[in-house]
Amino acid sequence: MTEQVLRFVDGAAYEQNMGIWSRLAGEVFLDWLAPPLGLRWIDIGCGNGAFTELLIARCAPAEVQGIDPSEGQLDYARRRPGLHTAKLLQGDAMAIPFADGRFDAAVMALVLVFVPDPRKGIEEMVRVLGRGGIAATYMWDMLGGGFPLDPILAEMRAIGLSPTRPPRMEASQIEMLRQLWTDAGLEKVETREIAVQRTFANFDEFWSVNLKAPSIGPAVAAMSAPDLDKLREGVRARVPTDSSGRITRTARANAVRGHLPK
Repeated sequence: MTEQVLRFVDGAAYEQNMGIWSRLAGEVFLDWLAPPLGLRWIDIGCGNGAFTELLIARCAPAEVQGIDPSEGQLDYARRRPGLHTAKLLQGDAMAIPFADGRFDAAVMALVLVFVPDPRKGIEEMVRVLGRGGIAATYMWDMLGGGFPLDPILAEMRAIGLSPTRPPRMEASQIEMLRQLWTDAGLEKVETREIAVQRTFANFDEFWSVNLKAPSIGPAVAAMSAPDLDKLREGVRARVPTDSSGRITRTARANAVRGHLPK
């Protein structure tokens, strides 16, 4: 498969496709994290604000700053009613535009595999944390069959297409996450798996929602009608329906947390 850059520029499309999944996993993630109220947070790779909004609703933060490289995503996030207290700006996970020790908690939601150098990204998370601060992430298990888009991507490969995938999928593995956090000097490092389910009314909804993903939509748009029909029917065979025609999919994410020593 080719390793090309995936660009997330459409916040509304992301919301329908991955934003819902992100919040499903984010609810479990925050239950597990159980952070104190009133912390100063940075959401690195905040995207269209799906997780950021959940964070504000659940954790009563004293402050939330969000950074993301995509102005298109940030524009959508800034229009979310639940984010009126957050400050969102364009920024790079490997060069976070804040001073050392600025935050009490740093988080990445479904981001790490897109960071060109995950180790550098974690170093930056740690740099902007104060003593005793918490660093945490959750990421779909990209190599273990946990990604929500796997049925479509698998069928694309089966018919000879090469869908674009994130450049650092190994950073989604639970042992790699534990190693990254330990190597960054964090302590009390813990990991867990998060499994969530989402139900689609029928195959047409499942298909149309997932075509909004940048790893799928552009490739499908370039296909001939016969090839598109072949792909669609192949995917249909991979996603069984219940007696009402509904499709329920399970996705799995790996999560890690750790604290900067006091």
